[in-house]
Amino acid sequence: MNVKTSDHLIISKNGAVLSLTLNRPESLNAFSPEMILTLTEALREAQNNPEVKVIVLSGAGRSFSAGGDVKTMGQANATGVYDHIGRLNECILAMKATEKPIIAAVHGFAAGAGFNLVLACDLIVAADDSKFALSFSQVGLVSDGGGSYFVPRLVGPHLAKQFMFTAEPIPAERLYQLGVINYLVPAANLKEETLKLASQLANGPTRTYGMIKKLVDHSMTATLEEILEQERITQTMMVSTEDHQEGIAAFKEKRKPNFTGN
Repeated sequence: MNVKTSDHLIISKNGAVLSLTLNRPESLNAFSPEMILTLTEALREAQNNPEVKVIVLSGAGRSFSAGGDVKTMGQANATGVYDHIGRLNECILAMKATEKPIIAAVHGFAAGAGFNLVLACDLIVAADDSKFALSFSQVGLVSDGGGSYFVPRLVGPHLAKQFMFTAEPIPAERLYQLGVINYLVPAANLKEETLKLASQLANGPTRTYGMIKKLVDHSMTATLEEILEQERITQTMMVSTEDHQEGIAAFKEKRKPNFTGN
């Protein structure tokens, strides 16, 4: 395993799985400019690294992330806030642009923009005792980090407004029932279950996953006609991939496919 540690992010690679761990445990992994910039850079490098098939995003210490650092909020002027959120936006867009599955592994609390960072991932594995909150209104702010985009599309506008108006803690079980969380697991098994899922995806058809990610994400704002045509074009490209040929051969030979991502 290769491990690279900065002050605010731990980067480790085990086989084809890249793990990115938010690393400000003393502040519940509240965002810092360095953390966001380093995370964005790591995501862009992962996109260009053929050895990386899957990315796992987690938090060190007691929680995934408290989101924005409330201790420094009162010190920022309007220009500073605008620039900081611009950096956060670049990070969210880098997550969506990365053609690798990103799995969020959530324990403790994911609040504010920390919750929205989770929602920007492709799959969510959460500890059964974890909690989530869109806590912006508690400090007189609106959602940033894409919450105003992600949450209404996942739970509808009425629940989105409720969660944002009240800033109430939302148990992981409720979000699992709403279909926001993919896998709800015992807290003690979070790392094991997340790595099991990551390993499964790492052995899958990587290019196919990248295309699925693009199509599904685009479908949230596209028309049916646009998606039908995109599926048509993408499928035309996919039939020439080595993974497609391997999948067909494995099916005929009644064996497990050995995908290479090509």
